[in-house]
Amino acid sequence: MVKTIDQLSIFVENKAGSLVQIADVIGASGVDIRAMSLADTADFGILRLIVDRPEPALEALRENGCIVSVTKVIAVEISDTPGSLSKVLALLAEHEIFIEYSYAFISRKKGNAYVIFRLQDNEKAAALLAENGIAVADKDDLDLC
Repeated sequence: MVKTIDQLSIFVENKAGSLVQIADVIGASGVDIRAMSLADTADFGILRLIVDRPEPALEALRENGCIVSVTKVIAVEISDTPGSLSKVLALLAEHEIFIEYSYAFISRKKGNAYVIFRLQDNEKAAALLAENGIAVADKDDLDLC
């Protein structure tokens, strides 16, 4: 079974105060944000979050009228050194695994980073990465609890 992480994807209006409203809702629900990415257009954005407890965050956001979905992503553990990301990207490209988007964050473990990938085929990518000695993390590995 592929180790995946639940990512929250939240539709955000592109106006002042939108992000603070979402952060307030999540904070009030007792959930901690661990990683985030925001992609926008002129009118709206998609806020992608990795949180320590997705279920209560999802419930709180929906109760407050947010449009939110859960997406399965994989987290790849890499060394926080020059060239580590390139190795992973080259491997995925060589095997024609399409990356829809990605973002990264530094780990609490000294010397490590994690790259979140939304891929066309999580299972194929995870197997390929494992075969090449590249760790795919799960929620517990990320120390999100």
